[in-house]
Amino acid sequence: MVRRYQILTLALCAACATGGSDVVAVDSLFAAYAGDSVPGASVVVIQDGQVIIRRAYGMADLEGRIAATPETDYRLASVSKQFTAMAVMLLAQDGKLRYDQPVRDFLPELPPATRAVTVRHLLNHTSGLVDYEDLIPESRTEQLDDQDVLTLLASKDSLYFPPGAQYRYSNSGYVLLGIIVSRVTPLSFPDFLDERIFAPLGMTASVAHVEGLDTIPERAYGYSPRGGSFERTDQSVTSATLGDGGIYTTVDDMVHWDQALDGTKLVDAATLQLATTPPALPGGATTEYGFGWFIDTYRGANRWRHTGETSGFRNAIQRFPDRRLTVIVLTNRSSGEPGAIAQRIADRLLFR
Repeated sequence: MVRRYQILTLALCAACATGGSDVVAVDSLFAAYAGDSVPGASVVVIQDGQVIIRRAYGMADLEGRIAATPETDYRLASVSKQFTAMAVMLLAQDGKLRYDQPVRDFLPELPPATRAVTVRHLLNHTSGLVDYEDLIPESRTEQLDDQDVLTLLASKDSLYFPPGAQYRYSNSGYVLLGIIVSRVTPLSFPDFLDERIFAPLGMTASVAHVEGLDTIPERAYGYSPRGGSFERTDQSVTSATLGDGGIYTTVDDMVHWDQALDGTKLVDAATLQLATTPPALPGGATTEYGFGWFIDTYRGANRWRHTGETSGFRNAIQRFPDRRLTVIVLTNRSSGEPGAIAQRIADRLLFR
């Protein structure tokens, strides 16, 4: 409670120095998320290391009549990948693995076609691994866990392309990275994240969720629009995998994460530089993906960004490290465009 009170106090003090018109403008962007009959959203804006906007709209739980707050836990979906990548970076820093080490050193179950796939290929989506969702039997209704994904991939002795030849976004690769973390340490993937990332940063509401093994403190439930209203669609057959999208967190906790990325609390500057430098591809082809982040330039400003979409949730983060601005939008609905909202907030604060 002390930590959350301090964050709230900081946000309120910063808001006094932030133009009231900025807050009004942000509120207007979330008009469709406001009210007690629609799923909601939480947003935080961090500038020069300080929270300048901290808002929430709508409902975290329509059936339970629970409003969204900045302390609401949302499923991050693919925004989780930056944490999975950080876990691997920590292990590389510890000497537990190498970026160019073959993945089969850790996952011998994988078929011969994956012999040349390395950890680095998984991190930057150049592995050529088949999308595990394309391998799920149509009759399957039970949720897959990470081991199920590994079993599916082990049964497919082919790749989309030779490792390192092309870019293709891969949830398969990030599930495997989560498994690798659990195999090279005595900890499970969720426990490693907690011990090496969440706890050191004070992210007390964050968890890589495994049903029945943990509690999500103030959980938002996911919804989808149906016939003019919203239907709960909180889980799907792929909602139990971890490394590609299984983290729940709050915008308050994401403030701690963002501040850690401004310094060297987790990994050194050289490692962060590596993580935010997309690889060169054969033939002069380009990619914008580093380790868990899309990296590009927007209106002349360097940007790290990611979105996440899963059953009932859509989220976005945009960081402008050189301009020291971060916008984070978490929502519990499968409609809407949080990435576009985050960009419009950045437009107002950086480019007016």
